[in-house]
Amino acid sequence: MARIIVFRGKNTEELKSIKNDDYAKMLRSRQRRSLKRMGVTYKELVAKVESYRKKGINKVIKTHVREAVILPSWLGLKFGVYNGKEFREVEITGEMLGHRLGEFSPATKTVMHSAPGIRATRGSKFLSVKG
Repeated sequence: MARIIVFRGKNTEELKSIKNDDYAKMLRSRQRRSLKRMGVTYKELVAKVESYRKKGINKVIKTHVREAVILPSWLGLKFGVYNGKEFREVEITGEMLGHRLGEFSPATKTVMHSAPGIRATRGSKFLSVKG
């Protein structure tokens, strides 16, 4: 049984047919402001997605625009979001609506420290190397 995803009282099929201006009214103020003040790179990304949709191309769309708010017309598409080192593949689902692309491609890793190395600090020389 497939799970039905609802965003602000509308299911995904209704959201796909909605215009970006009407969708912006459903978002929180920060995301709405971002959509209204779309920069050049954001507009290029939206145009690229539209051209891929019209041509029926099902490739990963690579982008550096991490601050792009996810739109309903992007549902089901795959994006390669740049995290500073590589493009992480992100498939857009209904739960991601209203979030930003960068939230799903972490740019930092958790730091895993090991034993102190050569020429470590004065206090760390008393710690055992093995544990």
